[in-house]
Amino acid sequence: LVLNESCPSVHNLRSHKIQTQLSLIHPTIFPPLATPRRQEEHAALPVPTVRGECLLKYQLRPRREWQRDAVIVCNPDEFIAEALELPNFQESVQEYRKAAQAGPDPAEKRTQYPEIVFLGTGSAIPMKIRNVSATLVNISPDRSLLLDCGEGTFGQLCRHYGDEVDRVLGTLAAVFVSHLHADHHTGLLNILLQRERALASLGKPCPPLLVVAPTQLKAWLQLYHNQCQQLLQHVNLIPAKCLQRGAEVSSPAVERLVGLLLEACELAEFQTCLVRHCKHAFGCALVHTSGWKVVYSGDTMPCEALVQMGKDATLLIHEATLEDGLEEEAVEKTHSTTSQAIGVGVRMNAGFTILNHFSQRYAKVPLFSPDFNEKVGIAFDHMKVCFGDLPTVPKLTAPLKALFAGDILAWWEP
Repeated sequence: LVLNESCPSVHNLRSHKIQTQLSLIHPTIFPPLATPRRQEEHAALPVPTVRGECLLKYQLRPRREWQRDAVIVCNPDEFIAEALELPNFQESVQEYRKAAQAGPDPAEKRTQYPEIVFLGTGSAIPMKIRNVSATLVNISPDRSLLLDCGEGTFGQLCRHYGDEVDRVLGTLAAVFVSHLHADHHTGLLNILLQRERALASLGKPCPPLLVVAPTQLKAWLQLYHNQCQQLLQHVNLIPAKCLQRGAEVSSPAVERLVGLLLEACELAEFQTCLVRHCKHAFGCALVHTSGWKVVYSGDTMPCEALVQMGKDATLLIHEATLEDGLEEEAVEKTHSTTSQAIGVGVRMNAGFTILNHFSQRYAKVPLFSPDFNEKVGIAFDHMKVCFGDLPTVPKLTAPLKALFAGDILAWWEP
């Protein structure tokens, strides 16, 4: 029995199902997940070999045999048929497409970069539908950075990019860690190790990854380096506090790293600010040399410092952990409700606001707020957008409501 990276198989059927159904609405914004890698020829071993699969069983008694009855089989046609049977789903998709055809050609406004890929849009712990925080910003074909890096981020990259994952890891220049809650940083270790492996397989050198984070992250990395596996040689840590407006850079070495960060990510400015969450929690703003500006809130209650830092942003990615009506719980947990997050975008004068970091109680889809407008959208895992796609995102609300009507109705039932 062979159990290694040569044995890819589907293990999260729910994720494949929802992504296949979302792709019926818009296959570019919701691309289907990559299929498992094509298997190589069996190794020339002197004994019979079997590749491991998720839920493959070997029975010892009464008869020795392999049992594949529980092995997960991904059948996209079944997922599509199920979606097409939902009330009003086909009609809402057709209405959206007719409206889109009547408008200006989106291809005229669509530039591929920057490209935002949401790898994790849930909070606290990974679930079948939403993984924890991670957003990949593809700045150009050969430059990218991660905004937070919760556990399972590498797995999400594999599911999204398939055989292209090594190429994508090779473009990764930096990671921003907003704060030290586990759902925002524990995937960093595997990203560091897999990036080293990927660059080696591509025959490229492995320069240290630039990590912008609270200084307290270093103790965690040091502990892992000392007790588990050496990896500090693959990290150049830039204290997030040094990138605040008016802050003094702590040393010439850090100043050099900041310059390297801007150059590597093709940025004119990388700014941070303290936000209203736990101690040492930061948001960030990325200003590209061409002028676009992406602001990321991390976890926070509505925060004036974030509003000021993000003024006139092209895109705001803001957490909306809780639904409207749970303002007291949001204060207790130092998070934002849907309308509060939308309000931050309005005060910031952001061109568009995408909401993410939803409580896992909402699973498939968060509750839509009356404050939703043509400048607001919600993120799903594996959703991929460029700036030209943003006007399209709010127009997908009706098909999304039809697709998830059962889940939305369940929330309102006593």
